[in-house]
Amino acid sequence: MDNHELQRSMSSRHIQLIAIGGAIGTGLFLGAGKSISLAGPSILLVYIIIGFFLFVMMRALGELLLSNSEYNSFTDIAEHYLGHLFGFLTGWTYWFCWVATGIADITAVAKYIQFWYPSIPSYVSAIATVVILLGLNLLTVKLFGEIEFWFALIKVIAIVLLIVIGFWLIFTGFKSTTGIQSGFHNLYTHGGFFPNGPMGFLLAFQMAVFSFVGIELVGVTARETKDPEKNLPKAVNSIGIRILIFYVLSLLIIMSITPWNKVSATESPFVNLFVLAGIPAAAGIVNFVVLTSAASAANSGLFSNSRMVYGLGQTGHAPEGLSKTNKRGVPYPALIFSGVVLFFAAILNYFIPDDVFTLVTTLATIFFIFIWSVILICYIKYRREDAALHKKSKFKNPFGVIGSYLSLIFFAFVLVVLFLAEDTRTALMYSPLWIILLVSVYYINKNRKTAKH
Repeated sequence: MDNHELQRSMSSRHIQLIAIGGAIGTGLFLGAGKSISLAGPSILLVYIIIGFFLFVMMRALGELLLSNSEYNSFTDIAEHYLGHLFGFLTGWTYWFCWVATGIADITAVAKYIQFWYPSIPSYVSAIATVVILLGLNLLTVKLFGEIEFWFALIKVIAIVLLIVIGFWLIFTGFKSTTGIQSGFHNLYTHGGFFPNGPMGFLLAFQMAVFSFVGIELVGVTARETKDPEKNLPKAVNSIGIRILIFYVLSLLIIMSITPWNKVSATESPFVNLFVLAGIPAAAGIVNFVVLTSAASAANSGLFSNSRMVYGLGQTGHAPEGLSKTNKRGVPYPALIFSGVVLFFAAILNYFIPDDVFTLVTTLATIFFIFIWSVILICYIKYRREDAALHKKSKFKNPFGVIGSYLSLIFFAFVLVVLFLAEDTRTALMYSPLWIILLVSVYYINKNRKTAKH
């Protein structure tokens, strides 16, 4: 069978919305309540700090990707600057990240479907979701971009509606049935900006970081983007302002209308705001939004995983057969492999208790930090070894090497914070096992190949 290559099928419209979708995780809709209950109004500062350092990382990734048109994704960058072993580690670790988050997202989709159809077992919905997403991804790359465009658009419209309704409630002097007056004074009159002290502020980082996973997805779509020199910089540059609007502004409005100590840690504060606005179908509307948000994340994960496996097949880190594409430029063996893994993960999730599930998703967060750190280390090496390429770059990282070192220090700080809470501490202690397993597999394969020759 003839093999083809990945095609540049995604337009500016697609790449822009994929960048937004990556910057608005399911964690914002669902995890905001828990984050607010931990940090109070200081959660705004948490998101600004995380957003800044991830923007630094994205600018470094943007410059690296545009420095060499042969790069498929950041796995190729790791291979180039850190060697064969790190190419293998980065590729398969990123694959694991998306398998773990894919399990979470598909399970979430199944639970949201039960909101309308409680008689349908969650594992049936989970399997159906994987089959539908796999089928759509197998058709064309452009179709993935189109699906992701509409998924992301629904998220954007929901948050813009929330911001507009929120401002309307604040400026019309809305008062809740419990007598609470909406207004910006709620950000500092209920125990101050740091109501739970330094510890509450620190613990909020673990949930908030998980909200950002997928922000680097633009770096995986690079090879399939039309005119990357124009579209990638535009997508990366817009991330900073979108974090401020979609995360910081929406949470600021929520806490101005409902004081932080009245926000439920287990329910979505987005639902509550629509209820306060007197929209009777609020629960159904927000359920639809979070369902598409979770489906979008699962769709992105499946796309990302297939491209990562395709790249690993090309560099010899996975069986060569996984690097084939059809005439439409879809890497179908890698896509089917990723879909089957997600399919079994969806079934397994039916039997796995919640504590193990939490462990897997926390491990994914830790490994996303590993991926982000690898990107920054590669940027530092690129600046040292390829000064001429940096000089020619039309998309220079304004934060430079110093910004990269500061971001690495910040990621180390987040890992220390993960050690403070018991559920995330367990995941942190188990995380080296994955790296040990990968290193072992890498050297076993290397020795086998050497023995053959």
